[in-house]
Amino acid sequence: MTKIFIGSDHGAFLMKEFLKKELEKKEIKYEDCGCFDESSVDYPDIAKVTCQKILKNPKNKGILLCGTGIGISISANKIKGIRAALCHNEYTAQMAREHNDANVLCLGGRVIGFETAKLILNKFLLSKFLGERHLRRLDKIKQLEC
Repeated sequence: MTKIFIGSDHGAFLMKEFLKKELEKKEIKYEDCGCFDESSVDYPDIAKVTCQKILKNPKNKGILLCGTGIGISISANKIKGIRAALCHNEYTAQMAREHNDANVLCLGGRVIGFETAKLILNKFLLSKFLGERHLRRLDKIKQLEC
């Protein structure tokens, strides 16, 4: 993994700040793509800025957060080359990486706790794409991109 790009809207700002500290503890390089306080912002804008940076290197990964994680994951998945997975537990984070080669982890700052978010992040970072039978499906996903 080259770098993590992390972004959130105001609804998940505090969780983003918490996860940045977790990345620092693990000595993982990251870049904060906003927002930078709890003032209202539009999650599609954060998704766009963050995902554009992720796509500069295929080894980059991202973390995107909004209140539920739904809006920001929908926004991120509109961008060609992004496979954003909204995860609620460690299992979904593991499957997102192993089966779908997700390059963006999406979380809902108002629907899961900080400790759960930390566990999900750890599982996402440690899990690797398994390839093999999943490559066929990943290729089909790529064919859907406009």
